[in-house]
Amino acid sequence: MIPITRDTRPTSIARAGTQPIALAAATLLAVLVGVASIALWRTYTGASPELDRVVAARALQARTVQASEQLVEKTKGLEATQQESIDQLQLVQDQLSAVRRLLASQQADTKRLSEQVSTLTEAIDGLRQSFASAQPSESAAAPTRERTGRARAHVVRRNKSRS
Repeated sequence: MIPITRDTRPTSIARAGTQPIALAAATLLAVLVGVASIALWRTYTGASPELDRVVAARALQARTVQASEQLVEKTKGLEATQQESIDQLQLVQDQLSAVRRLLASQQADTKRLSEQVSTLTEAIDGLRQSFASAQPSESAAAPTRERTGRARAHVVRRNKSRS
């Protein structure tokens, strides 16, 4: 047989069994002291981080609403400006169309007048040529015309002297 001897050393379980209770009690006491000191500090100073957070959140919401309203106003202003620009552009396009129609009309008139001038120039050239060709044959008839013109002048003078 093997003799069983008892170990006189305290076991680690027995040692740990008494220490966790003391450790838990000390931790609980520290937590309670900390909570009590925070509560006293808040009561004494009157400051509460939760209230500060609520106030900060409300201020942020108010600024967000204000910024949104400003954006809406600016957007409406931009819409109005854009509509004015569209109206002005439409007016300019209408004026441009009118100018183009007027220009086309003037170009047609210019072409028509140019053709008329060409026709008249050709007619004048034709008359000059016919006058140039008729002039030698009329040189013999010219004294007759002069006599006729003198005779007419003589008749006119006689009629004036009688009156």
